[in-house]
Amino acid sequence: MTKQGRSFFGLAGVIVLAMTTELNEQVSSQSLPDILGGLGISHDAGTWFNSLYLSAEIFGMSLAPWLALTFSVRRFAVCVAMTASLSASLIPFTDNLTLLYMLRMTEGLAGGFAIPLVLMIALRVLAPPIRLYGLAAYSLTATFFPNLSTALAGLWTDLVDWRFVFWQAVPFGSLAASLLWYGIAPERPNYRRFARFDWKGALLILFGFGALSTVLQQGDRFDWFNSPAICVLCLIAAICLPLLVYNEWHQHTPLFRFQLLGRRNFAYGASTLLIFLVVSLASSTLPATFLQEVAGYRPEQIYLVTLEIACIQLVMLPLMAVVLNSKSVDSRVVSLLGMMLILMACAGDSFMTVGWNRNEFYLWQIFMGAGEAMIVMPLLMMSTNSLVPAEGPFAAAMVNTPRAVAQAIGIWLLQLIHRWRGGLHSNRLTDRIGVDRYRTFQANALPLQKPAPLLPDGTPRSGDSLVTFKSQLAHQTTVLELSDAYMIIAAITVCLMISVLFLPQRTFPPRLMFIKKQS
Repeated sequence: MTKQGRSFFGLAGVIVLAMTTELNEQVSSQSLPDILGGLGISHDAGTWFNSLYLSAEIFGMSLAPWLALTFSVRRFAVCVAMTASLSASLIPFTDNLTLLYMLRMTEGLAGGFAIPLVLMIALRVLAPPIRLYGLAAYSLTATFFPNLSTALAGLWTDLVDWRFVFWQAVPFGSLAASLLWYGIAPERPNYRRFARFDWKGALLILFGFGALSTVLQQGDRFDWFNSPAICVLCLIAAICLPLLVYNEWHQHTPLFRFQLLGRRNFAYGASTLLIFLVVSLASSTLPATFLQEVAGYRPEQIYLVTLEIACIQLVMLPLMAVVLNSKSVDSRVVSLLGMMLILMACAGDSFMTVGWNRNEFYLWQIFMGAGEAMIVMPLLMMSTNSLVPAEGPFAAAMVNTPRAVAQAIGIWLLQLIHRWRGGLHSNRLTDRIGVDRYRTFQANALPLQKPAPLLPDGTPRSGDSLVTFKSQLAHQTTVLELSDAYMIIAAITVCLMISVLFLPQRTFPPRLMFIKKQS
């Protein structure tokens, strides 16, 4: 087989590696209650299970391009695949909390190393005429794998065993390592790069982004600025992140090349991709939260809603690569149409009631899935079209690190909505119950056709009638809270629609730019 043919096996291997690490994170996050129960860990200790993973992932995404060029892409990628598989497979055997956290951080570090490799290898392997198909493969890590994870979470926790949440990484990781070793051409490592390693930047990334992600994820539980720990972490982030920008700007061999942000389309694509990942919560996290907390579904029953998004991505992403390769198609228009679909879906989902189940989400998920593919592909094309191959590693770091931070921002946003809007709705409903207590309690109760919890003489109708009424109140509060969340995401989408009309410049397909240079 030719060298070019073998390189496609390497690209397939890094896609499998990205899938392995992405599923490690997403499936374990959705199966967290079962994992904590199986390991015998309390809720508060369990909150660090995902928090440490994400902090380590951000650090890994920042260093991955530099490490890949230093150790050679082939060696580094195979090492990442082995590390991800080994760290995940050992977690079910761990009953020591400290060791569990260390394994989880190692797993997150490997996940951070893996995602930038997809963009690096795709830009290296695929020639400009077919580069958009590589970007479609990279897009799978942002849109396809997270939505596929719900199906696997339901399979392992409800039908097999919760330990397979982690053991699934072994066959996938082995396949990825084999494909990478066969498909990527061997290169000599360049250990002399260690003499010029940006250790100041690495430390600033570790402390700055580590503190920021911890604040965003743990702030609500610690009651924000009423906690001395949160105040200290905020101070660390406020000091380290500006110093990071200054250090990288003047560094000869930086980890981040912030000068790339001077290119209008790259700056727009990288920043909007961060916001897009927050918007994508509307297609996965919000429906799953409703079905779990209101309808009482298990992951095995929820997966059809998110699997619909995953299946749509398999069709739409290659289709978008074909469409965007046409000279007559403006990527800004495609992105705008995708945002309109997202807006329509958020508006439709905002009318949810306590009587909804997964059938009511199917139509709006079609709009969500199509809209996500129509947004992410133009954004990646805008970000990468102005790059030369030597700038690929820097672009990979600058595109992927904000992407990891976006996950923490999404968690923070949902917690903020829960605290402000959820608290507001809970207080108003409770106050209304107090004002109309006789009519509400003793008349015919409409929600879910349940009988009134109190008899006319004020005594409980049954032993659990008040508990049932409290559950109905909690369900109604959750519905109103999630409806507000959809409207907030719709407002963010409107802002994106306005920005795409004025900020980015017209971008031509890589195929046409390549032909123009050749001529």
